[in-house]
Amino acid sequence: MLKYIKKWNYFFGLIAILGLPAKVYCQENVLNTPGAFLIGCNYWASHAGTHTWSDWRPQVVEADFKQLSENGIKVLRVFPLWPDFQPIHQIYAGEGERKYIAFKNGQPLPSTGAAANGMSEEQLDHFKTMADLAKKYNLKLVVGLITGWMSGQLYVPPALEGKNIITDPESMAWQHKFISTFVNRFKYHEAILAWDFGNECNVMEKITNPNQGYVWSAVMAGAIKSADPSRPVISGMHSLSPSNKDPWRIVDQAATTDILTTHPYSLWTPYASQDGINTMRTILHGAAETKMYGDIGGKPALLEETGVMGPMTGGENEKVAFARTALFSNWAHDCRGTFWWCAYDQVSFKYPPYNYASVEGELGLIREDRTPKPVLAAFKKFSEFIDKLPFKNLPPRKTEAVYILTEGQASWPVAYAGFILAKQAGFDFQFQKAGQDLKDAPLYILPSLKGIDPVFNDYWYKLLDKVKQGATLYLSLDDAYLPTLAEPLGLEISINVQRRGALKFASTSLLGASLNFEMPAARKYSIIPKNAKVLGKEPDGNPAFIESSYGKGKIYLLTFPMEMNAIEKPGSFEPGHSNYSAIYKKIAEPLIKDRIIQQGNTSVGLTEHYISESEAVIVLINYNPQQADSDIKLKDGWKITGSLYGSLPKGTRVQLKGNDALVLTCKK
Repeated sequence: MLKYIKKWNYFFGLIAILGLPAKVYCQENVLNTPGAFLIGCNYWASHAGTHTWSDWRPQVVEADFKQLSENGIKVLRVFPLWPDFQPIHQIYAGEGERKYIAFKNGQPLPSTGAAANGMSEEQLDHFKTMADLAKKYNLKLVVGLITGWMSGQLYVPPALEGKNIITDPESMAWQHKFISTFVNRFKYHEAILAWDFGNECNVMEKITNPNQGYVWSAVMAGAIKSADPSRPVISGMHSLSPSNKDPWRIVDQAATTDILTTHPYSLWTPYASQDGINTMRTILHGAAETKMYGDIGGKPALLEETGVMGPMTGGENEKVAFARTALFSNWAHDCRGTFWWCAYDQVSFKYPPYNYASVEGELGLIREDRTPKPVLAAFKKFSEFIDKLPFKNLPPRKTEAVYILTEGQASWPVAYAGFILAKQAGFDFQFQKAGQDLKDAPLYILPSLKGIDPVFNDYWYKLLDKVKQGATLYLSLDDAYLPTLAEPLGLEISINVQRRGALKFASTSLLGASLNFEMPAARKYSIIPKNAKVLGKEPDGNPAFIESSYGKGKIYLLTFPMEMNAIEKPGSFEPGHSNYSAIYKKIAEPLIKDRIIQQGNTSVGLTEHYISESEAVIVLINYNPQQADSDIKLKDGWKITGSLYGSLPKGTRVQLKGNDALVLTCKK
């Protein structure tokens, strides 16, 4: 395929030389390639932040690009600030009559050229200079087109101030003109990797109806694709939802873009900041959210922004630990890259948003005096590691289960908790939303079910059919009602009442692990087991965790919302706390035993990546700051053949430094 792409590039280059029109600049795009991983950061010029374009200094931009390139950065996400590039003003007559749109000098817009669409030729020239400098230093650009929101401030052209930016027709029309002009101007530039809607455009207006967001996204994507069908359209959004009731939905962005995006910061994301930045909960945030978006949307998802929000969230050593571990984790989970926020600190700027947004000043990889922070060295080292790998792209990780999110529950915390628990237990899953076509898997997880109709009847019976054929189904309840439960589970619920106090859980010998803990639960289900095994119970003997045979498969029932409760509790995933993942280890036991490498330390996450049927890469990551020691067991017929990162195990014993990784090659 690559040789044909090169031929087309030559063809279009020849057309350009001859002065003939060409439709598109063709190039191979790594963002569409599974396992590809980009090292990048979000960029504003070091001297100016959001004033980059109004205080344009190309010599500073060149020095920035040179420094970033020399330190392993490969991709920059850049932002043509909307009011700088489309500086339109509304001219009014008496009694507020709208006369015409003008530039700042008051003259009407011309009838032809970029200026007819309100675009500044001066700023378009500045962007060309930036793109040329990117090419000079081997940097690729992801361009955030409608940059109307940035770091705590709304930026819109004066003519559109006070309008509903997402839903007002006039606002949408000018955005369409911006995109058409900009993309047509730069679609031939080799430095541009992808077109991004803009920075978190879902913050530009608070909408209440998901159709509003869908229509805006469809219009903007159409403008991009009509001008340049060769490059992917990237969402640029954050805080999307799996729920059908929320205004900005994963499935809508997936329908209108090629690449979904996440911006995982523990400070801003619910349930992500209870523990230290160098611990498992915080570090797995990026992979968990990115896989949730990508799996439910059915599109690749890029981790487009991340970082640590200033010195009050952690020290320099802890930031390095976070970055190093997150890079390995995001790579192992096919997050397509990791872009830090941002390139340079912005401490001394006296204008908004920096004069009031206290968390925005010290987020860079590099200080204002151009001295690199230690975290930049972690990015450089990982970039060099990626470059030296014996394969181009890491194959997708093996997954054994499907984790199903449902209406009625708080989807994000339930998804987040399950991702961590499965990692601690030693297996991996794909996300799905109830109602989507059910993927084939040996294990289905319905976590923290809540409400009177979390799944529709036909979907429930499809799940039961999977169990009859040999799959395992796990359910945990948070005051939920299902179409049928008694017959498949071989039990009877004799009484269902509001619980008074916490549920006290104690494992039985059948669980295979000793567990004792308390958790909130909305309801007490008094259960009479008929054809079921009791793996956990309450002090009065009432079953709390049940295993039942159904057809050729099994069903596990937990009578409380373990996932939701665990994510709400600080420290619940740290070493020495209640080992909730033992329940996940029980439901996935046969699948875990089928892994090439098995180990039992809950601080260590493990992913398997098959190069072929007889060759694999195993990534082990210590997600906590303490050293992790663990005995490993190899699947029969397999052996460890080498290490791509880290020291080879000594016999069957693995020692992983805090917040570090081990990348092994195995063969059979």
